[in-house]
Amino acid sequence: MYLMKNSITLLFILFSLSLMAQDKKWSGKFEQLDQVLPTPNSYRSASGAPGSNYWQQRADYDIDVELNDETQLITGKETITYFNNAPEVMKYLWLQLDQNNLSNGNMTDKTETNSVRDSVPAKWFPLSSDTYGYEGGFKIKSIKDAATGKDLPFLVNYTMLRVDLPMPLKSGDKYSFKVEWSYTEKDRLKFSERGGYEYFPEDGNYLYTEAQWFPRMCVFDDYEGWQNKQFLGQGEFALTFGNYKVRITVPSDHIVGATGVLQNPKAVLTPQQIERFELAKKTFDKPVLIVSEEEVRKKEKERSSKKSTWEFYAENVRDFAFATSRKFIWDAIAVKVNDKTPLAQSLYPKEGNPLWGKESTMAIKNTLEVYSSRTLDYPYPTAYSVHIANQGMEYPMICFNGGRPKPDGTYSQRTYEGMVGVIIHEVGHNFFPMIVNSDERQWSWMDEGLNSFLERETKRERYPNVNISWGSPKGLAGYMRGDKNKMRPIMWDSDNIPGGDFGPNAYGKPAAALTLLRETVMGPELFDKAFKEYAQRWAFKQPKPADFFRSMEDASAVDLDWFWRGWFYTVDNVDIELSDVKWFKVKSEQKDVENKNVKTTSGDLASNKSKDKATDFSQGPQEITILNTPDNGYGEFKNKINDAGVRQKLEGKNMYELTLKNKGGLVSPIIIEWTFADGTKEVEKIPAEIWRVNENEVKKVFLKEKEVTNVVIDPNNDTADTNQADNVFPKKPVENKFDQLKKN
Repeated sequence: MYLMKNSITLLFILFSLSLMAQDKKWSGKFEQLDQVLPTPNSYRSASGAPGSNYWQQRADYDIDVELNDETQLITGKETITYFNNAPEVMKYLWLQLDQNNLSNGNMTDKTETNSVRDSVPAKWFPLSSDTYGYEGGFKIKSIKDAATGKDLPFLVNYTMLRVDLPMPLKSGDKYSFKVEWSYTEKDRLKFSERGGYEYFPEDGNYLYTEAQWFPRMCVFDDYEGWQNKQFLGQGEFALTFGNYKVRITVPSDHIVGATGVLQNPKAVLTPQQIERFELAKKTFDKPVLIVSEEEVRKKEKERSSKKSTWEFYAENVRDFAFATSRKFIWDAIAVKVNDKTPLAQSLYPKEGNPLWGKESTMAIKNTLEVYSSRTLDYPYPTAYSVHIANQGMEYPMICFNGGRPKPDGTYSQRTYEGMVGVIIHEVGHNFFPMIVNSDERQWSWMDEGLNSFLERETKRERYPNVNISWGSPKGLAGYMRGDKNKMRPIMWDSDNIPGGDFGPNAYGKPAAALTLLRETVMGPELFDKAFKEYAQRWAFKQPKPADFFRSMEDASAVDLDWFWRGWFYTVDNVDIELSDVKWFKVKSEQKDVENKNVKTTSGDLASNKSKDKATDFSQGPQEITILNTPDNGYGEFKNKINDAGVRQKLEGKNMYELTLKNKGGLVSPIIIEWTFADGTKEVEKIPAEIWRVNENEVKKVFLKEKEVTNVVIDPNNDTADTNQADNVFPKKPVENKFDQLKKN
């Protein structure tokens, strides 16, 4: 019996596999991700929440740094206290030396591919980072044990620094060591880096935005141990939370903005500035000007030769950045976030006005309010927006943003939208990844994609005059229509994504995916609850992709494995074709209700199968016969099915059979817009699970009271359908190139 049973089972499996090999309708698009995602454990649970034994490391910093405004030399010394919360012993530590990405012989230059063309702008000529004669990189003066003062052995591997400990660091213990270092700051307009300086030849002054300016601890976690992948420029940062005490020495007429709260305002601000600063903390309607343009113009000319030291303290942050210049105009406003009142602050040169004085601080306010409502109340005491010439970059409580008017102060709608957009985006990064601390070096989408989604939501709620097509399914359709050989899935290592594909891959596609998930798949209410649950679960922790995927499903009761598999693990696109529409009505009379001697007539469904495919509704409905339900010999249906009642219910109704083909490969919900003969419309949504048995083609019948004159699939392109020309019935004639030329 055992052998016979297993033989039958084996034959059945072989038969099923044979059918699957022949059946092109199945390719696993609805298979669960269980075998793809890491196995849940006591650190990261199957629900997507941190496990009962979740742990993470901590690093506190005490730093003194000085900026020389004449030579642009930055010198610093820091004491790092590292807390080993891991359940294992550590013999060495890894630090990041991000400035080494511009040192001679760096890995980025060595591995970057390029070619020579007959003409190329000098900025993009394929040479190394020393094209401009700049000698970048950290100069490490010393690394010492904080207690004994003895030198510690260390080794530099491009952008990574290994420090060997004098004795193993046990679980639960901490260790302090000192690092002294220096580097010469770069011109950010030449190198397009995240930090650097901008020189203003008109008045001879500098504006500094200091980023990755000190050796920082790498992340050590339960997922992969040390995250010490090289910094190649594209993949950003993986960082550990800690507390920072930082003293910044600059010319005394500079204004400094930084991560954290200013500890010594009386030592660095005038009494009038302190008075205005305190007023801003209590003002909620419009920004208070702390340093005016008039004051700035005076400082630009006079230039103090004295120095001042600004002291900042930041608690539970993953990084520290600062900006400094005598050119800074400074305004601020208090923001109400439930029981918290963070201070929104902007620093900008006169070259940013009038746009920055009007929009920057209010954009911070709008961002903190909308993001807090969608995730968690903004927990930090402040948020800065600092003006730079171009681009944008984020750090805890401070970000650097472009969007500069013309020299005469005028600006275009495009400049306005770009400036508002970049401020929302970079301030929004306070939530992802500064609070929900994902690993940017590996998965850019976990911060850029989630943040781009909320950036678009903030614009939608607060800026109705701003274009929000970027990050929407409709706005992504053109990209999804592109060459698949050049694309990479969203779940791709950041540095391995081709540069031209990085924006859509890390920003636009995940934002569009989440928009689709919210608006079409889950619905706003369910999505918002699940998204907020993820943010609150992982605030001040280090989530991985599986934690996001599992949290969204756990908090919504929606099986989304098909969605993650298609949108995040493939480069498939949505292309649903409305292949055919058939119109049916039930015959008004039943001549053979006993189902005897039934003959197919010209109006029966069977005969319609042989008819040519209709191109519109002009031929009228085809008639079908509703027969009595036959008995199957077991009496299961006898006296249980009300055949006459079914016929009566269908009498006079219009039935429409839609044939839909999945040509793009990416399974998707189906949005159908019906237009009726009386001019009214109806929209209905069919879940993506309609494709779960046949991923290539499905048929579905719809019952309508009124006659239909037009059917459109995804009328507003809410699913990123790449070819809407085949989404309409009756079919529209396609113009050939000759007809198009005649019109022109």
